[in-house]
Amino acid sequence: MLKQAIAKIKNLFPAPEVHAHCDGPCGVYDPSSARIAAEAVVSMTKKLMDLEIPAAGDKEGMIAYNNTFSRYVAIKEEQAQITKKELLILWTDYFKPVHLEKYPDLHDTFWKAAKLCSACKVEVSIQHANELMDAVQKIHQMFWATKDRDITWYKAS
Repeated sequence: MLKQAIAKIKNLFPAPEVHAHCDGPCGVYDPSSARIAAEAVVSMTKKLMDLEIPAAGDKEGMIAYNNTFSRYVAIKEEQAQITKKELLILWTDYFKPVHLEKYPDLHDTFWKAAKLCSACKVEVSIQHANELMDAVQKIHQMFWATKDRDITWYKAS
């Protein structure tokens, strides 16, 4: 009976339709968080590739190597996932259909960037890590252009 009464009230006084570009219309977006995480992916990838395997029979050296290797991998994968999350927030919450007019490759750019995040998680590839940085840079430029702002691209490392 209560459900029927609530349904009648909703029919008599429907809520107005609202529109927001995200779940919480804060308006605070910035691709820099994706850049920082992607830079960490590049850094960890370089560190993994530079890691020296200890001599055969060096038990302590192998333990230290495995510990360092696993830590670098964990950080690389975590940062690749953070990069993906930050990019997906921009793609799904910030960018709107009107942006497609100016950037017809917007969806493809984000899709490929997300795929690069996945590749960086499952591989140790400096090529893919650098391609991810390039994709994040392109998204940075698209994003700030939609706000008519010229924000210089820079890397912390």
